[in-house]
Amino acid sequence: MVGVRSQLEVEQKFAVPESFRLADVPFPHRLHADGTLHLESTYVDTADLRLAAHGITLRRRTGGTDDGWHLKLPGPDGRLEVHEPPGPEGTMPPESLRRLVAVHVRDEPLVPVARLRTTRAVHRLRDGRRVLAEVVEDDVTAEALGDDVMLSTWREVEVELVDGGPDVLEELAAALVAAGATDPPAPSKLVRALGDRLQSPADPPRAPSPRDPAGDVVLAYLTEQVAALKDADPGMRRDADDAVHQMRVASRRLRSALKTFRPVLDRARTDVVRGELRWLAHALGDARDTEVLHARLRELLGAEGHPDRDAAAARVDAELGSRYDRAHREVLSDLDSPRYFRLLDELDALVASPPLTDAAGRPAQEVLPRTARKAYRELRRLHDGAHAADSAEERETLLHEVRKAAKRARYAGEALRPAFGKDAKKFAAAMEEVQDVLGEHRDGVIAGQTVAGLATRAREEGEDTFELGRLAGLEEARSAAAEAAYDEAWRSASRKRLRRWTRR
Repeated sequence: MVGVRSQLEVEQKFAVPESFRLADVPFPHRLHADGTLHLESTYVDTADLRLAAHGITLRRRTGGTDDGWHLKLPGPDGRLEVHEPPGPEGTMPPESLRRLVAVHVRDEPLVPVARLRTTRAVHRLRDGRRVLAEVVEDDVTAEALGDDVMLSTWREVEVELVDGGPDVLEELAAALVAAGATDPPAPSKLVRALGDRLQSPADPPRAPSPRDPAGDVVLAYLTEQVAALKDADPGMRRDADDAVHQMRVASRRLRSALKTFRPVLDRARTDVVRGELRWLAHALGDARDTEVLHARLRELLGAEGHPDRDAAAARVDAELGSRYDRAHREVLSDLDSPRYFRLLDELDALVASPPLTDAAGRPAQEVLPRTARKAYRELRRLHDGAHAADSAEERETLLHEVRKAAKRARYAGEALRPAFGKDAKKFAAAMEEVQDVLGEHRDGVIAGQTVAGLATRAREEGEDTFELGRLAGLEEARSAAAEAAYDEAWRSASRKRLRRWTRR
């Protein structure tokens, strides 16, 4: 997305009365007045306010130092703010920003939902030439647009970190509270402007217990994973670190859960969703596998500075870099497709109205532990098959199936951990160890094959292939070590005491 600017926004808002004046607050450091701005912001959303419901704001603002389209996405460390130029008045947001909210908007049109006019007095906290934080007083007039226009006015103070750390934010917040500032009645200006038009967020669910209905425990896990998949979507589109991995894992966990928990979910509906989740995971697979392989080979190449090593690194970067770029573009095309949007619709419907069976109403402790036991039995069957394989090729194929089964068993344990505690946690950890050593084994095999191909093309072009040969040898050794470690991992994972809780 050429031309897009983004930053992590760390801020805190406060409600203040009409009589409040920032100049009267005894701050530990002197604030410097930096002028007054007259801002006008038009917020766009779907007619049913999907973005606002997820804590997302998308607006076109003029009158300040950062005129343009502003998209704010919530995150664990603050809100990510993405900017684009404003374009002509009355136009809709640029496609680059619309794509970042497509996971919620999908096929729906974006329309103006609110217009805010703000008179902003700007103050900055400085440490020499550095600006630690910005503190602003806002007088706001808001119009909620729609069939009936609603007008409202209020005052608020906002503190946003610039170069300062969390301690600066804490000091400023403490001084404001001591002077009479309070928590705002809404998390954002937009939410306050919309008022009753926006539904209040649901209370966070309490931790499930073994005595809860089995359907409630499964639904809590499905809801969590659907949210994780949606949360990863904007990062995937921005090519953010680990976003491909997070989205792929969420899709796999959902697909695995729909299979593992069939006793409480109607297959007539969930099998269709599983098929589409398989499509999504496959779409993400080439990008993620290439990303992992590239990082793995660069790690093995080690520090640069040797001519042969630099040449090998350049070839790895060129071939795997272009492969990743191509795979990422294909994923983005899939994420913009009606097929993906319909999958999201199905997932929303799944958690809003889950297709529960009669068994879903029974206590979780009577129904769900046996699903983990069944997942382990399938793993055991595949392990025995790999152990008895007649050839190295057959064993390699079966070990790949063992790894996938170990992953399903791990996900089953993780899904049940909130209700069944440390027993499910230990079970999941043991299954993860099996998955990890077999994953290392398979990654080594794939990496060795890839390096062999790189070496062949390098040799044809007259390049020295010593470093690529060294890589191939290292990968062969890592793969063999991982296969040897599998026996120990299996002994730990197959201990009977790990599965006692599944026999309730």
